[in-house]
Amino acid sequence: MADTVKKSSLFQRFLDMIERVGNKLPHPVTLFAILSLFVIIASAVVSSFGVSVEDPANPGETVEVTNLLSGEGISYIFSSMVDNFIGFAPLGVVLATMIGIGVCERSGLISAALRGFVLSIPNRLITAGLMFAAIMSSVASDAGYVVLPPLGAVIYAALGRHPLAGLATAFAGVSAGFSANLLLSATDPMLGELTMAAAATIDPAYADQMNIAMNWWFIIASTFLLTIIGTWVSEKVVEPRLGSYKGDYTGDLQTLKPIEKKGMTWAVVSLVISAGLMSLLVAPEWGPMRGVGERPIVESPFMDSLVVIILLLFLIPGLVYGIVTKEIRSDKDVAGQMSDTMASMGMFIVLAFTAGQFVAYFSETNLGLVMGIYGGELLSNLNMDGIAVIIGFILLTAFINLFVGSASAKWAMLAPVFVPILMQVGYSPELTQALYRVADSSTNIITPLMTYFAIIIAFAQKYDKKMGIGTLISVMLPFSIFFLIAWTIFIVIWIFTGLDLGPNAPIFYEP
Repeated sequence: MADTVKKSSLFQRFLDMIERVGNKLPHPVTLFAILSLFVIIASAVVSSFGVSVEDPANPGETVEVTNLLSGEGISYIFSSMVDNFIGFAPLGVVLATMIGIGVCERSGLISAALRGFVLSIPNRLITAGLMFAAIMSSVASDAGYVVLPPLGAVIYAALGRHPLAGLATAFAGVSAGFSANLLLSATDPMLGELTMAAAATIDPAYADQMNIAMNWWFIIASTFLLTIIGTWVSEKVVEPRLGSYKGDYTGDLQTLKPIEKKGMTWAVVSLVISAGLMSLLVAPEWGPMRGVGERPIVESPFMDSLVVIILLLFLIPGLVYGIVTKEIRSDKDVAGQMSDTMASMGMFIVLAFTAGQFVAYFSETNLGLVMGIYGGELLSNLNMDGIAVIIGFILLTAFINLFVGSASAKWAMLAPVFVPILMQVGYSPELTQALYRVADSSTNIITPLMTYFAIIIAFAQKYDKKMGIGTLISVMLPFSIFFLIAWTIFIVIWIFTGLDLGPNAPIFYEP
């Protein structure tokens, strides 16, 4: 008993430390402002030592660190500030994508689709179905956090199972599986644009050939992997540990109304028709957005327009569903839904301003290029093999994720440094992004600083009044551990196969 108390105490102190340190960190907006100031000062210090490297894009030529505290540098800081904000890679693509996703969510289509899918599953497959639906919910950005955990709890309670097991299963799928999906979502352009910008510091020509679907094949396969692993952890580890439910709640399942079913039917029809019409743009030889060469579909204007394609494939079904269910009665309703979505993106826009300065300064000073080349040489001199570097990067990112919750904020900080470094040791930017997604998603569910963590606790307290941060993390920890281990092994195996991570997205890069 004493050992148990001691272990619980140590674990609780570790959780308290995470919460305490994380709460002392500045807000991501402030953090990027501080990092921007740090880059300005670092550029002056490093340039004073005359540090230079050979330009990878132009062999024989050298690149020096630009001093942003010089006369020209100060002029650049003031004159480029607005351009740095507007030019922040994910800003336009995320906002454009969210217009379509926002209408789809606010019309009620996404909520109805998730409920309909989960409620149609046989009882013996309910855990796997809930996990799969939760993973897939990332196509709707953060909507899954609000819909699926309480729905999972209600379904489990109605089936005589522990509602917290259903809540935990859904939370694990939504959050720890955030970077797995059968479809592209707003996450892909958000991360992809930052990855391409970081790759351009080493090889602009290579970056020009990249696309936002660079991890598509990998996240499709990851969807099935995490569904299997998550189902096993839920049924064999988490639910037995919770035991039988002693509360009074029995569940109140809200089945789909006839009007919702009708709306979903027409939304699916509109999606099929839209997808068919869009395929005519690239599939036939006469397709106006078809490319040329050996891979006319992969390397085509169509692939360069995926953000618009995603927007339309969410917008059209959302409009149809809203019209059928009377959630949309006029163009004013559509405009209002789009406006509400943009209003919810206010913090991201503010973050884009300070993050845009940091990314631009990092590029302008050439610090990213210098760190990439020297970092690559250091790894080579340490004789660290590829797998050690990969696992080290995954563990580092997973640890950082405990303290900095925002995926875009972390990648905006890490991409300019680690994409060039791993390119120098022969790994593609596409792989670095995939490694980041594995690590970032796996530990989302065990950090109290995750945006929706408090909301999940509020949902859980409906079934257990004593539920707190430590208790919820102890419930979610098995998911996090098994996801991180299994997903890491999976991507290592993927690397050995040499399969592309997505369209025109190789594993390796030749420096």
